Formats: sequence, C-alpha cells, structure tokens
Amino acid sequence: MRFTPSILGKLVEPINRRGFQTVVDSHDGDAYDKSFKSWDHLMVLVYAQLSGAGSLRSLEAGQLPAPLSSGHRPVATLDLVGCQPPPPRWSLAETSGLLAGQLDRQTRREGTAMLRLIDSTPIPLGKACAWAKSNGRIRGMKMHVVYDPDSDCPRVLDITDANVNDAQIGRTITIEKGATYVFDKGYCHYGWWTAIATAKAFFVTRPKSNMGLKVERQRRIAQTQGDGFTILEDANVSLASKTNSKLAIPLRRLILKRNDGDTITLLTNDLKRAAVEIAQLYKGRWQIELLFRWIKQHLKIRKFLGTNDNAIRLQLFAAMIAYALLRIAARACRIAMPILRFTDLVNRCRFERRNIATIDKPPPVNPSQRKPNYSPNQMCFTYA
Repeated sequence: MRFTPSILGKLVEPINRRGFQTVVDSHDGDAYDKSFKSWDHLMVLVYAQLSGAGSLRSLEAGQLPAPLSSGHRPVATLDLVGCQPPPPRWSLAETSGLLAGQLDRQTRREGTAMLRLIDSTPIPLGKACAWAKSNGRIRGMKMHVVYDPDSDCPRVLDITDANVNDAQIGRTITIEKGATYVFDKGYCHYGWWTAIATAKAFFVTRPKSNMGLKVERQRRIAQTQGDGFTILEDANVSLASKTNSKLAIPLRRLILKRNDGDTITLLTNDLKRAAVEIAQLYKGRWQIELLFRWIKQHLKIRKFLGTNDNAIRLQLFAAMIAYALLRIAARACRIAMPILRFTDLVNRCRFERRNIATIDKPPPVNPSQRKPNYSPNQMCFTYA
C-alpha cells in the first residue's frame, strides 16, 4: 500500500533533518537532553504556529489523536514548560536562513535587481515579563528583518531587546554587491552608508530633520509623475556640516509630493536610476509592513507558551520558520488560493493524509468500497 504523508509531515519536509542535527551537534544542543531532543522541540514549535495553539494544554490536547492518524507522538507538557533544556536558538536561526535560501531559489529571476527592505517591529511583552527592557514606548523585544519582496521571504532575522538601536543591527548585515537596501531614517549611520557604497551596493532612505545638506547641482527630471506622487526636485547634494569627511560618497536628494498632500525627502547614493524609479522603490517599503502585519495576525507571536527570554526568542524564530514553510509549500504545489485561506486549510487538515496541492478539494472516495444502492428518487417530494 502506497504511503501518503500527512499535511503536516509534507509541510516540514523542506527542513533537512540531517543538516539540522549537524547544526545542533555543533552547539551541543542535545548534550543534556534524554528524551526530548531539539528536533522534537522544533516540530512542536512549528506545530504550535500552524495549529494556532494558544496554551500548553491546548497544544497537548491537539496532538492526542495524532498517533492514530499520522504517526506523530503526543507532546509532553512538562517538556515544553522547561524540564528539558530547549534547543539553542542558533539552531532555529540557521534553519530559518536555510529555508529562506530554498524559497529564494524557487523564485530567482535572472537579470532582476536585488531589492532588500530593512525594518523592525516591536514585540510587546508587558508586565508579565519583568526582565524585558523598555525603549520608552514599549516593554518587550524587537524583531529585525531583511526582507526580499521578489521571493517574499525574510532573508535575515534578528531578535533583540526593545532598546537596541536599529542602526546597530543594520551594521551587522552582510552587504550584497549590486543590491539596493531600502530603510527608514532610523537606520542613519554614516559608516554603514559608506560600507554599502564601498561594496558597490545602493541605499534609499529618508534623512533626519537635523541633517544639513548642501545642493551641488540640480538634475534634470525626465519624468515627474509617478504612481501616487510627483517629483518636485532632484539634486546632487553633500553634507553641509563638519562631518562631511565621514561620508565621502556622492549623494542624491529627491523631494516628492504624495497625492494626499504630504511632502517627503529621499536620500540615495544611486546616481543612475530615474527619479521616479527611486521613489517607487521607497514606496515599496510598505511591503515589509504588510509582512509584519500578516505574521502578527495569523501566527502566534502575541501570546507565548513561555515567558522567559529564550522561550520567546524560540517562538519568534519558529513563527518565521512556519511562514517560510507555508510559502515554500504554496510555491512548490502551485497553490493559487490566497495565503490566508491556505494557512486556514493547513490548520484544519494538518493530520490528514492528503496531497497539499488538492487541500481545498473534497477527500477522494475509496474506489474499493461498494457504493450504496439507493433509488435516485429517495427523499424526494413528488407532486401529482
């Protein structure tokens, strides 16, 4: 009889178990575990994200029928509480990076410009986590993401305390030659901007209000009208302050007006692209905001199974792994339905032995079973 894996089993196939174990062994992640290994913990965290379990009890109850239908063993609640050491978060971070690479290969387009959107989103923890640090607005943590909108996947993920400056994380990102990095004014750091230009990459950002800029030369604007905005000015500029020696790279300033009336200023080191194209790149930065909104609404990063620092970091990494698994499955099986509908179906059919490509279709009828013999007019009203 042909074996058919469950929806959940098929969904986690892109995670290379041997490669994951290699990462765990390099960090001695299973050194003190007796029965609940790092792989089991990873599967539990991914299952919690895909099933929408909001507590340890619901997580355990949701897997009780699993051995009868799919071979997954039930989860011991005590293991999740902390009786066994959790897997090192480096293992989950590297696993998330490997899955992002797979998703990138599925959607790689030759000849297209590499676009990287950089931003962070707060993870409020409130008074339940007294250890969490505050940045003056929230008490909690920050999720920093480098997002590739073409492949729709986070390429870099970092989790820090809420009071960590965004520019500090930006300087740790490996710069790709030829890529264009789009970020807001929170990532203002002259040394990092110089490093991007030195690596033959580009950036598009907004200058801070106190940044003095001196116009060197006005540029001719070939096209002023864009999608929802109008280009007002395009000029080569330089820093007007004494810190000019810290940013010895050519700069270009764009001033544009949105159709809603707001006027914004952009700063870039790209001297070749058209002004409308650069403004369109910054407008596309909202795609990473949509990513954060989708993750917060449809994955479990608002209510946590544990309240210590490591437990919360693990769940955040697991959320991004679950997101990448859903995207990989949708692309591999050519799922045409919206990702929200696909996520809901995975939640409902996670233990069924079915093909992911037909997850929205009724389950097939077993041809070996005899069809019931009944009259087609049964239970029908007949009027004279």
